[in-house]
Amino acid sequence: MSTIGLTSRVEPAQQIAAKVAGFLYLFTMAISVFSESYVRGRLIVRGDAVQTAKNIVASERLFRISVAADLFMIAGVVVLVWTLYVVLKPINSNVALLAAFLRLVGDSIAAATIFNSFVALRLLSGADFLQAFDTEQMQVLARLFISGQGAGMGIAFLFLGLGSTVFSYLWFKSRYIPRALAAWGIFSSLLLAIGTLLFVVYPGLAAVVGLVYMVPMGIYEVGLGLWLLVKGIQPPIVESMAQ
Repeated sequence: MSTIGLTSRVEPAQQIAAKVAGFLYLFTMAISVFSESYVRGRLIVRGDAVQTAKNIVASERLFRISVAADLFMIAGVVVLVWTLYVVLKPINSNVALLAAFLRLVGDSIAAATIFNSFVALRLLSGADFLQAFDTEQMQVLARLFISGQGAGMGIAFLFLGLGSTVFSYLWFKSRYIPRALAAWGIFSSLLLAIGTLLFVVYPGLAAVVGLVYMVPMGIYEVGLGLWLLVKGIQPPIVESMAQ
């Protein structure tokens, strides 16, 4: 008896979906960095509701662009989840479906939290029906809704981490990508989910840890996106026994 290496087949639809997934990983990440770091990072002043309100009013168009970018990113994530399901369904369709549902729950929560930005804009619009509140009260309320969006995104991150953990497990099992990359995906995704839960129980940790616990996930998604876009998925080698 001898062991002969055989290459299992990858369908063309899987290869195309993998390339699209790679592009969407990078594209949605770029939109997220623009919206959160470039726009909100400049406009939202931690601990200063008044200055935050003034910044948003002074740069309302830029703030609205960031909201539109968030909506576009969420739509991109829906397509991304679909492509991941197409690629990984042959490995285990039920587990791939679970991963897709978890990611889509997180995406739905993220979409719902964007409502808070529209409320904040309305509070700062100076509309006649808001005259019952003084300016400072409306500025504080606007900041409260913006904070509510941040809290909602935290919930979305939990489901993102869980869904990504399951998808990463399927990547690991499939051997379509390097197993080291898939293993890093499992680690970073679990870290995101666990970190989010810890902040719910121990909110003071957020001020200490900051966004550091998200860095491994960012490295994973960029790395996976580049790999899929450039190399696609590789047919795994399976072992067969022959005389």
